[in-house]
Amino acid sequence: MNFPLSFRFKLLALSPQIYLQDAAGKPVCYVKQKLFRLKEKVEVFADDTQRNLICIISADRIIDWSARYTFRDPSGNELGAVGRRGMRSIWRAHYDIFSPGSASPAFAIREENPMAKLFDSILGEIPIIGLCTGFFFHPRFLATRSDGTPIMRLTKQSALFEGKFQLDQITPVSEGEETAIILSYLMMNLLERSRG
Repeated sequence: MNFPLSFRFKLLALSPQIYLQDAAGKPVCYVKQKLFRLKEKVEVFADDTQRNLICIISADRIIDWSARYTFRDPSGNELGAVGRRGMRSIWRAHYDIFSPGSASPAFAIREENPMAKLFDSILGEIPIIGLCTGFFFHPRFLATRSDGTPIMRLTKQSALFEGKFQLDQITPVSEGEETAIILSYLMMNLLERSRG
């Protein structure tokens, strides 16, 4: 993968859409989340034409408090999973990333600066000001191995009328691990956006 990757989504869109591009501007994937689903199911496509399905992310329960989201390719093979830590994620976002078929997490994503997200979400609710908060507050989310080795960091970037994040690789990982971590950041972005 050609890092850094860029996550972009429009702030004024009715249903969340995420465009993921590599450093050269080439599409990596596209997500358009469907609204009003009781049980979360997200389809990830190669680009915004939505012709080539890459994977499906589905929740294990209706209520997303501590839900686990499993990634499967179009044939149904598991690619990994991500789970939000319920109580631990109230103040500081915390997600565990699981290898296919594993019960214990291989990686974790933790929010590095919860105050930035707090101010970003509070001011983001104010009309006009909310469209400009992307210039002032830049939440960061660090993915680490279970031993604490940093792997990737997602950082909010300055942007007007859209949410923009940059994903930087710190330590190389295998292709399968890379896919699971990127899909975890994608799902985390959708969940955290819905929470403010």
